[in-house]
Amino acid sequence: MNVLELKNVTKKFGDFIAVDQMNLFIKEGEIFGFLGSNGAGKSTTINLISSLLRLSAGDIYLLGKNIAQHRRFAKMNIGIVPQDIAIYEELSAYENVRFFAGLYGLRGTELKKHSEEALVFVGLGDKMNALPKTFSGGMKRRLNIACAIAHRPKLIIMDEPTVGIDPQSRKYILQSVRQLNEMGCTIIYTTHYMEEVEEICSRIAIVDHGKIIAEGTKEQLTNIITDTKEVWIEVKAIGSFDAEVVKQMKGVNSVRVEEHVVQIISQAEVTNLHEILHYMISQSLEIVSLKEQAPNLESVFLTLTGRNLRD
Repeated sequence: MNVLELKNVTKKFGDFIAVDQMNLFIKEGEIFGFLGSNGAGKSTTINLISSLLRLSAGDIYLLGKNIAQHRRFAKMNIGIVPQDIAIYEELSAYENVRFFAGLYGLRGTELKKHSEEALVFVGLGDKMNALPKTFSGGMKRRLNIACAIAHRPKLIIMDEPTVGIDPQSRKYILQSVRQLNEMGCTIIYTTHYMEEVEEICSRIAIVDHGKIIAEGTKEQLTNIITDTKEVWIEVKAIGSFDAEVVKQMKGVNSVRVEEHVVQIISQAEVTNLHEILHYMISQSLEIVSLKEQAPNLESVFLTLTGRNLRD
């Protein structure tokens, strides 16, 4: 069963097309990774699914029902964990969850029970009466999740849920995502951390210029670029290295520099490492290490879009 279907979904802002005739389906029980650089159309698509924006054209179906015609049904069955923390600092953790769960229609003992259970689920059961202004960033993120899941939606949209938090909180949130999925929730997960997608997502779509340019499992996506090779060269200091010079070399698809490491993706059949190393030595760059790496999601994304996910 498809929990969500997008059919020729389009969103225009004046003459600018943010989402361009997008077609997508998400099956029940998936953790679906939705990847795109800033401006790719990812956030606009999420806002269309959650009815925060109106479609310019096309249709969106949730559990078989058109959300434009069944807005209340869609509201009751979608939970949203926004990128920006959306909680009230002067209300207690319990009051926050109770308020948001009430917006979804929960009342009375059901509202109380679900609010308390959501806080326990995210590890804040002992902080029900505490004010969020006393919480760490990770705790606020977890409270945000509790507010989104208390009404027990069928589809949960998590938009950058681990931005700006400590590694321990990130680990806790990823565990929570898996648990929610095991409990029967279908999840759309967006992030700028590729390792999170590789760790938890069952299927992934890459969005660029408002279109889905690739879709599939991690293995299916990495198979797209089996005709490429990836080399990482670490140097003591990046000095006068010019990425544009290397990009012009035969067979080179892309070059990325991050601190002291140069990542080069080339066509597999072209031998160009000698030329690359000769250039680096001519620039008096001291090479610390060199390794060749099998294609991963990061290199797939870079090859297909020409940009890093964090760009």
